[in-house]
Amino acid sequence: MAQLLEVRPIGEAETDRAGLVLRNAYHQIYPPGIEGGYIDEVAQVKQRIGHATVLVALMDGEVVGCVSLVLDETSPLAEGLRAGEAGIRMLGVTPEVHRQGVGQALVEECLRRARAVRKVAVILHTDTRMDAAQLLYERQGFRRLPERDMSFPGVELICYRRELLDAVSGLPSWPT
Repeated sequence: MAQLLEVRPIGEAETDRAGLVLRNAYHQIYPPGIEGGYIDEVAQVKQRIGHATVLVALMDGEVVGCVSLVLDETSPLAEGLRAGEAGIRMLGVTPEVHRQGVGQALVEECLRRARAVRKVAVILHTDTRMDAAQLLYERQGFRRLPERDMSFPGVELICYRRELLDAVSGLPSWPT
């Protein structure tokens, strides 16, 4: 039986569960020693409310994914966003529901919300080890932007950008 998937802003009572989802998702990627502080930061969902639009994905009412959408380049979560850009941060999905469209639904909602406030592009960084995420972003029309890649000890983050306006017509650009 197909599970009902819903994406919406997080509720106050869902922050702990969303943090656990993100902790489990990122723990799958980062080896011991690297993940500690960053995974703790990613799991602090409640602290991002007010600095970003925190969205959750629910399957049959249970939180199975979370993402933070940064719409203000002056937000402490902006990490180098430029005027007119939105940023996708800390997207994670419960490993048990991988390949069921949860990540795609979260990205699509971020794109929709960024368009609604007339952003020209969406930027995100992903770890070089996150192959499935890279494929998801590329299928959603994101293109590599190597000049904005970032490195930290033991972590290489690659940048992607998704234009929200067609360069020729100036009209909204939709995923293909």
